[in-house]
Parts: sequence; structure tokens; C-alpha cells
Amino acid sequence: MADLTDRFGTMVFSEDVMKKWLPKDVYKKLAATIEEGQPLDLDVANAVAHAMKEWAIAHGATHYAHWFQPLSGITSEKHDSFLEPNHDGTAITKFSGKALIKGEPDASSFPNGGLRATFEARGYTAWDATSPAFIKDDVLCIPTAFCSYTGEALDKKTPLLRSMTALDEQAKRVLALFGKHPKRVVPSVGDEQEYFLIKKDAYRKRRDLVICGRTLFGAAPCKGQELEEHYFGAIRPTVSAYMKDLDNELWALGIPAKTKHNEVAPCQHELAPVYSELNEAVDNNLLMMEKMKLIASRHDLVCLLHEKPFEGINGSGKHNNWSLGTADENLLDPGDTPLENLQFVVFLTAVIEAVDKYQDLLRASVASCGNDHRLGANEAPPAIMSIFLGDQLTEVVEMLMDGETSVHATTDTLTFGTVLLPNLEQDNTDRNRTSPFAFTGNKFEFRAVGSEANVSDANLVLDCAVAQALRDFADALEGTPEADFQEAALAYCAEHLREHRRILFSGDGYSEAWEKEAESRGLCNFRTAADALPAFVAEKNLALFQELGVLSEAEAVCRYEVKLEKYNKLMNIEATTMIREARRTYRPVITAYATKVAKGLEAIRAAGAEAAMQCEQNTLNKLCNGITDINEAIKALDAVHVKAESMADGQEQANCYAHEVAPAMADLRAAVDAMEEIVAADYWPVPTYDDVLFYV
Repeated sequence: MADLTDRFGTMVFSEDVMKKWLPKDVYKKLAATIEEGQPLDLDVANAVAHAMKEWAIAHGATHYAHWFQPLSGITSEKHDSFLEPNHDGTAITKFSGKALIKGEPDASSFPNGGLRATFEARGYTAWDATSPAFIKDDVLCIPTAFCSYTGEALDKKTPLLRSMTALDEQAKRVLALFGKHPKRVVPSVGDEQEYFLIKKDAYRKRRDLVICGRTLFGAAPCKGQELEEHYFGAIRPTVSAYMKDLDNELWALGIPAKTKHNEVAPCQHELAPVYSELNEAVDNNLLMMEKMKLIASRHDLVCLLHEKPFEGINGSGKHNNWSLGTADENLLDPGDTPLENLQFVVFLTAVIEAVDKYQDLLRASVASCGNDHRLGANEAPPAIMSIFLGDQLTEVVEMLMDGETSVHATTDTLTFGTVLLPNLEQDNTDRNRTSPFAFTGNKFEFRAVGSEANVSDANLVLDCAVAQALRDFADALEGTPEADFQEAALAYCAEHLREHRRILFSGDGYSEAWEKEAESRGLCNFRTAADALPAFVAEKNLALFQELGVLSEAEAVCRYEVKLEKYNKLMNIEATTMIREARRTYRPVITAYATKVAKGLEAIRAAGAEAAMQCEQNTLNKLCNGITDINEAIKALDAVHVKAESMADGQEQANCYAHEVAPAMADLRAAVDAMEEIVAADYWPVPTYDDVLFYV
């Protein structure tokens, strides 16, 4: 077996590979493009393309593809061979700079929110040189942006890169006030990916899992997660073999897979990478999810990334650990001098202001059909946005808000003159699993992101919101005399912390008391995606995107329309599947079993033993009543489903799905699940939770 470090990045056209395969002058020009955004001329592009091709072929590649992220949330690619035929029947390999830089997929065949019509099909992909190319399944994959013929962004990557640029510009303005002038300020992200692994055979027998990614029916298992024995437990051999294969493939792709363990629920696990720059982290996470599914199949397993595949046990999230830094420092780390501590407080204040001011947009960024089933249940954070700072940092912030600290004040906790902030690299905070946005030492953990999500949306919003808060600080403090700067900065932070203190909460996010308190504080509580998604087109949020140059109004509206349409389509699929399964799979079996019980009763009574059959009679009564309940629930769901489908307005349709169809689905599920506990096991038509969750 190759040395562990030798395996890492073998399938990536990394900086190290570039140095080996590119002429020095070409490498310097490409590095300038990557690091400083300088334009890349065609001669350099041709040289890079040739080196990429030669390297890729040497590693077994036969095709290349522009790898991009359409608004569907997944990745797309079209494979073209390196081969070019000659007239004499031979062939050569060819890959030009033009083919590297630009592709032309059909823009009307991807979600576009009305930006493109079917007859307006032209779209372009453009090479993102900041994210390295890689080889996957013998294909050289080139990360690219995707736009329409008229220039609108039709992907997740383009606005993410714009948001990173906006954040970089505003953060550098703030740092300049502290006498610092870094080349770049970059958000870094580490996404903790949760998932379920189940046997392929059980998966194939559950049509709801196959079609919807989650179980639409299923009574609670005899044992769930209440014994707390799965979390960090010994990893079973089948799962361990899968994890080892996954690690090896991810490492070859340069994805720094670091931590793996069992999660709380049966069959649930987690994989966490080392932090990387945001753009690359998003690409890595998308690749990770793809590989997780593919490799599971080789082990006779299925990887479920849905946020809530099983009712009554933990769902899966993707804890988005976000920080901001330069080449030399993490800006969410306190420093070694009073001035550096003040810098930390400035950036902390910006994040607090950003989350409060754009809490609706952050909630919308994680809104999805799947996440509706997860938020607020079984260790997932609630749908109400709030920030948890921990006791020590909360004390610091409260002192600042109350005006008890100045740059010359000395306290047991913090001064800005003689005594430094507490060392926040230590474990100074407890973990609050009910908080959607928690400070965890030198980063913020955005825990509301769903496991299946492309994390571009959440990070784009976070970047923009923080960039605006930093811009406002720079606008207010630029031109302040150096002698007055620290006092002015501290006063600014105190004022803005007071203004946004309502977003800070350290208690139990699951409690009814918090829900009432949050309402009294004026915090948003969007329980469903249908309620949350309109935030994308709220006037203040459209202004945010436009002022920072991240999304035009048309691009923002497009994203709202695409998310709304996807929600409606998924709800339609689930409702249709549920009705058909109840009619064609469950009701016939329940009826057949009721008939068997009735015939048994009749036969025993004929034999003169009726006195002993009260239990069986009760069972038959329950079965008959259950069939009636199922029929009524099917009828009710069918009616509201038809109503939803008849609606032309997308938002009205989403509201109907969320507030009428979803409750009707819950009623039908309850009726069928009640029968699962009565019908004999050899009659039940699908694997139960007991069958699925404990045999991997």
C-alpha cells in the first residue's frame, strides 16, 4: 500500500503538479490569475490545457468535462473525448485552451427560474482556475461557472465567488484601519457531513425510500436511539470497509477527509474534512456526497443523504463551520494585544449584526422540503435563528453593551488596555445543540444546513451579510484620527451589539418558552420552506445582493423561483407516492390480513370455542376501523393534493403543500403506521424500521 501522504491528491491538478508539468513562465502567469485575478491570455491557456491533457492521460483519463453546479443543487458534466480522428484512420489527442476556458451546455434544460426559455438555449461554462481540476472515473473534470447567453448566473458557484470578493473587499477596508494590508481575506469552511447507511436489499423493497429518499410510512422500531449506544460506538466491519474505501478515493481527489464516526441514530454516521477555502470546500463537499453514494453501492449498501429518512430518530445535517482569515491569522481569534482583541470584537460584532439583520435570509438559505422534517427535532436546531456565544464570550459582549468596558478599563474578564481577553482557543464554551448558529472557539457553526444541501446558498448569504456589516463599520470609522480610533471602534461595537442583542440566546432552543420569547424579541420563526423562501425577494435582501454586486434582482428572483418550484415538485412527488403506496401496497395487505382473521374467527366459532376469541375479535375490530381511517385519510389527502396541483401561483401552491397537504400526509401515515403494529409480520409488505436500522 502506498504511503498515506503519497496517496493524497494523486488525482488532482494541484499547485505541486502544475509546477512539475508547466513551464515556469506559464506557471507564474497562471498563479497570477489564481491569486490576483489577472486575465489569462489564450497562449497561456493553450499551454495549461496541453499540460492538463498530458497529465490526465498519464493517469488513465480518456475524456474531459466542464464540471459545474446548476441551480438543481447537484453537479453536472458532459464528457468529451481527447481523441481527434485523422483522415488516414488514425487519431491524435487534443485539448485546446479554448476548450479549457469555455464550454457551451444547453441553458434552457437546467433550472433557470424563467431567465431562459426553451428556444433560448445557449449558455456558457467558464473555467474557475481557483478550484483545481481533478480526475474522476477516467474523466478530467474542470470546475466551471455557468451562465446564460445574456450573462446571468445560472449556477451556485458564480454568486458564491462574487460574495467572496465582496467580503474580501470590505474585510480589507476594516483591517486597513488596524494597520494591516493582507493580499486576501478568505472565508474558510469545514462541513460535517451526516448520512445513513442501509442495506441495498432493504432499500429496494421500500418504494418510498427509492423515490423520495425518505420513508413516508413506518412505525417506531422497538429500539431507537434511546440507549445512546451508537454515538461514537465501535464501527461495524461492513461500515468500516466502506469508510476506508471512501477515505482512499477522497484523499486521491485531494479532499482532506479527517474525522469519521458513528452518529446518534442507528445506521447514522458522520464524515468531516479539514477546513479549506470556501470555494474549494463547496466543490469538495459536492464530490464527497457523490462518492459517498457511489462507493456505498460497491458494498451492497445505500447512502441516504436526505435530512430525515426515518421518523422519530435523528435527522442528518451538514454543520457548516465558517471562519474568516488571511494568510497569517484567523479573524475570529482573539489576539495577543489589546488592539488585536478590539479587532476580534469588531469582526464578532459584524457577524452578530449580520445574523440578526438577515436572519430571514439565512433561514431561507437552508429551506428545503427535506429540512422541514428535521429543523427543531431530535438535536437539529429550531427554525428560529439565534446565536450562541458561550458563557465567557457572552459576559464580554454584555459588558460591552452595558458600557462597562472601555479601551482603558480593567475587569476580571476583559480589558482593552492592560489585561487581555480570555484565551478563547481553550474550551471556553459548552456546546448548545439547540442553537442554529453557535460560536465554537474561533469559528461559527451554522447547524441548520441540511445534509443534502449544496452549501453555497448558506455561505453566500453569510458572506454577503457579514460584508455589509463590515462595510458599514469601515464607512463609519474611516477618517477617524488614529488617537481616537480605539475608543470610536469600541463605541461603534457597543452601539451595534445593543441594537442586535435580541439575536443572542444561550438557552434551550427546543423549549416552548423560547418560541414565545423569540416572538416577543421580534425574531422570525418560519416553520416551513414555503414560509421562509419569500425572504429571497424581500426588498432589503434584494438590495443587499445588488449593492454588493453578488446577484442582480433577476438572478435573485430566479433563485427564489427555482427553490419554490423544487419544493412544490418534491411535495407533489411525495404526496403522489404516498397515495399510491397506501392504495396499492398497504391497504390491500391490511384488508387481506383482516380477512384472514375474520375467517379464523368464523372457523373457531363454528367449532364452538367462541369464548376464547375476544382478543382476535378486538384485533379484527381494530383492523376494520384502521382500514376505514386509511380510506378517509387517502380521500382527504387526495382532495388537498388536487387542490394544490390546480394552483397556478407557485407561492400559493407551496403554502397549500406546507399547511394543508403535509398535515394530510401526516394523518395518512399515522393511520397506516397504526396497522403495522397489528398486522402479522409475514403479511407486512415492506421492511420495517426494525428490519432496516439494525442489520448493517
